[in-house]
Amino acid sequence: MVDFSFPIDGFISILDYLGTIAFAVTGASKAISHKADIFGIIVLATVVGVGGGVTRDVIFGRFPTAFSDPIYVSLTVIAGVVMFFLFTKMKKQMNVWLVFDAVGLGVFSILGASIAFQIVGLNFLPMLFGGMITAIGGGILRDVFVREIPIVFVKEVYAIASIIGIVIFYVTLSSGVEIQLASIIGIVATTGIRLLAMKFNWNLPKVREA
Repeated sequence: MVDFSFPIDGFISILDYLGTIAFAVTGASKAISHKADIFGIIVLATVVGVGGGVTRDVIFGRFPTAFSDPIYVSLTVIAGVVMFFLFTKMKKQMNVWLVFDAVGLGVFSILGASIAFQIVGLNFLPMLFGGMITAIGGGILRDVFVREIPIVFVKEVYAIASIIGIVIFYVTLSSGVEIQLASIIGIVATTGIRLLAMKFNWNLPKVREA
């Protein structure tokens, strides 16, 4: 049987690094598609990579981890630079960027919920809010920076995937499952729903114009 009981602080840090890289890549690719220079690419990669986490930490009364630990900005800068040099060769593989976005959504949804759990305990609403703001905060900032309506408001199943993943994480955690395993289940669920939504073009209902 696999042992999932490794230290939670280290586990959350790994989630944070993975999510930061995944979202930084999406921010950099968005900047490149809008003809930004290398500085703009790095800035947008950083905003998307750490924006949701910074917002979450401020709301929960914590000094933002991205400001106290230089590894976060270092990861976003590296992601931006790598994308600057590799984007042209990889631009035909647009599915890659969509997968990064889906993975980032899954990781940050559960990461935010896990941090809220550490702060307030097994309380659903703070966990839901912490997970969602971490997951969609950076993406909203990304789209606002390039003057687009945030994807979370207009296209496909995005925030709903985050909510479902957090609910699954909460229920699994409530049943007594180790937080590490519950996190993996939640991440897989969120990412999987987002990928399926993109593949089958699932969208939420909208008002029909007359």
